[in-house]
Amino acid sequence: MRTRTGPVLVADAGSSSLRLTVFGDGGQVLNEHHSDSPPGEGATEALRQLLKEGPAPTAAGHRIVHGGSELRSHTLLDDAVRARLNRVADLAPLHVPQALTVLDAARNLLPGVPHVACFDTVFHAGLPLAAREYAVPSSWRDNYGLRRYGFHGLSYAWALARTAELLGRRPEQLHLVMVHLGGGCSACAVRDGRSVDTTMGFTPLEGLVMSRRSGSIDPGALTWLLTRKNVSADEIEDVLNHSSGLLALSGTSGDTRDLVRSRAAGDERAALALDVFTHQCRRGIAGMAASLSRLDALVFTGEIGEDQPEVREEVCAGLSLLGLTGGLRPLVAERPEIISEPGARVPVVVVPTGEAQQIDAETRALLDHR
Repeated sequence: MRTRTGPVLVADAGSSSLRLTVFGDGGQVLNEHHSDSPPGEGATEALRQLLKEGPAPTAAGHRIVHGGSELRSHTLLDDAVRARLNRVADLAPLHVPQALTVLDAARNLLPGVPHVACFDTVFHAGLPLAAREYAVPSSWRDNYGLRRYGFHGLSYAWALARTAELLGRRPEQLHLVMVHLGGGCSACAVRDGRSVDTTMGFTPLEGLVMSRRSGSIDPGALTWLLTRKNVSADEIEDVLNHSSGLLALSGTSGDTRDLVRSRAAGDERAALALDVFTHQCRRGIAGMAASLSRLDALVFTGEIGEDQPEVREEVCAGLSLLGLTGGLRPLVAERPEIISEPGARVPVVVVPTGEAQQIDAETRALLDHR
């Protein structure tokens, strides 16, 4: 049940984009702005223009990718919380600093309304110890907070609720593997409505191959580059985050739409990039299924998960071991749908990305219970 909070501004600052949306009490979009450039000095002007067009928000919700070990629930922002956010910014350097730039601009322009920080890590805050802990010395875990945090939680929370509606069951009745495929990619195991495993870890760099991020790589290879080839830590961090993944494998693009077209035209490197990508997706899904006692559905979300039928088909066709098959139906409209054939042993669901809607809902829920 939605609250009568009034218009809510949702700010979603990515590593290379900015989405601002104002939602009404009924979930309708009242105003929006989208830019495909990194948030920076232009964020204040974008916000000012949005606010000038109206309506005036009565609250604001901000997507923050990483909450670290301190911030484990969606939180009303004040100066103390803002200071704590500075301490976790370097855990997700592509995302959190940009989000804080937008957050500060919004607080300056809207000083009289409540601001709420909504964290992607909250969905995974209850990970079992076996899925959470790295096998490193306790001093590293205790002093530095080295553990698996998991990400894409706002997307997963939205997709879980929509999948439960489609299947006619409550979230706490479901065992799912969910896959968020976009610029960043991850898989998540949900048992009885709770995250019990995920592929991303201490940072959003671990796990599946992504558009420009490498995903998991042997840490021994990185220490070898550092100590034997004199590749600097800064260069390694930059390459793994900005020029690896699909872009590195194909040599041309990190966009699966481009790669599907190039593969059809005979580009072998594009074909290799897609093969590696879908192989890693299958490994991630199978690994997540190992944390479940059954598989009620496989759920795709994220831009690639929603818009790239070739990827969905190739992932599912290689997972017959889990009762999945190819032959998926195309997505008919921009709404949650079951795209597997009727009677499929494991339904395949596509849920359009709903991070902004989830932030709106979480912001209203937190303010309603103050």
